[in-house]
Amino acid sequence: MTRLFVWIFGGLLLGGLIHLVVILALPHLATRDLWSQVAALGTLENMTPIAAPAPGEPNPLGLDPALLYGVCQIDLDAGPGVVNGTLPLSFWSLAVFDRQGQIVYSTTSRSGSGVGRTLDMGIFNPAQMRLLAEQRFEIEEGLLIVEAPSDDVMVVIRLAPAHDAMRARYRDMLDQLRCLTIR
Repeated sequence: MTRLFVWIFGGLLLGGLIHLVVILALPHLATRDLWSQVAALGTLENMTPIAAPAPGEPNPLGLDPALLYGVCQIDLDAGPGVVNGTLPLSFWSLAVFDRQGQIVYSTTSRSGSGVGRTLDMGIFNPAQMRLLAEQRFEIEEGLLIVEAPSDDVMVVIRLAPAHDAMRARYRDMLDQLRCLTIR
């Protein structure tokens, strides 16, 4: 009888271990994750406006149709990232995500972060931050500095036009934003 319990306990332990390994490994093995879907849009070092879904259409990214979205991806392994340009006076928000979708940094037009209308942001990985602290990088005054824990980051900007007539002008602002790696 004790031998049966040992086999049952061993089977449960092995089953639990297999489940744990699969659950932890699955996100790293997924090929249809958000990062890959956004990369397919050609967003590497390119601020790409994302079309809002029409009413009744599928909305896999959960986008708000009232907002305009721009997204770009930066590989900090090649060098520090820079996002700069002019933002509208109305409400906007900016978020920097890592590859796993965790927010690294976030700000809005109402946060008092000193961004105002002109966005000038530098994104650095930990090694680049050490070089920055040692003053081995020359940066301009007023640069908003963001430290990312890894090399792959995604910047998402959301603009909220007050009227539908302003959407085209806001889309042009998204197109004019620069998102690149300094090599």
